[in-house]
Amino acid sequence: MNAEVYLIPIPISEDGFHTIPGDVPVIINRCDVFFAEDLRTARRAFRKMDPQFNIDSKTWFEIKQEETVYEAEFKSAMADKKIIGIVSESGCPGIADPGQKLVAWAHEVGTIVKPVSGPSSLLLALMGSGLNGQQFAFNGYLPIAAADRAKKIRELEKKVITENCSQLFIETPYRNQQLFDSLLETLQPSIKLCVAFNLTSASEWVKTMTIGGWKKKPASLPKAPAIFIIGN
Repeated sequence: MNAEVYLIPIPISEDGFHTIPGDVPVIINRCDVFFAEDLRTARRAFRKMDPQFNIDSKTWFEIKQEETVYEAEFKSAMADKKIIGIVSESGCPGIADPGQKLVAWAHEVGTIVKPVSGPSSLLLALMGSGLNGQQFAFNGYLPIAAADRAKKIRELEKKVITENCSQLFIETPYRNQQLFDSLLETLQPSIKLCVAFNLTSASEWVKTMTIGGWKKKPASLPKAPAIFIIGN
């Protein structure tokens, strides 16, 4: 048997386990080794998916944002023909989360890579936004300093206007309002802004309006996980 690498999804909300495919419990039990962004999150999620899941029978490595720390261990697991699971803290590994370097190493030696379908907050927000899903870009976090953030917002706005390319970004929950206010101050009134909160949870909230429309209905944003998208 050859080595295999599975990219395993984790719910993006505490009450979002209904979004995880039914074959994931089978996959996690097949795996010998896990490279997880956060061990506690992964173990808790796996035990909720399968109460009989044997945590102690598996080998675990916590990669956080530094995948290169365990390069030797990952390559050794592949050489030993292990079944390997890569797990982010929420959502899908490799999509705005660690996993990319591990997968690249797997491809370098011809190891089978199997991405498992699951919830991605970025894609769910884009699906629900009504903005261009044919051309889009994820920009991570915008600068914290007000002047730098405004400059970046104007750069993204230019791409929206000239390329019709939706621009996605995120923020630390306690700075949601600060970012939102900066968007209203900086963007043109005709630009559309989508804000999506707590996706897949019972309190999920997705709303898209023009900047002009948002200004007429000022919003107080919760300190919760959010995706911001600007587009036409």
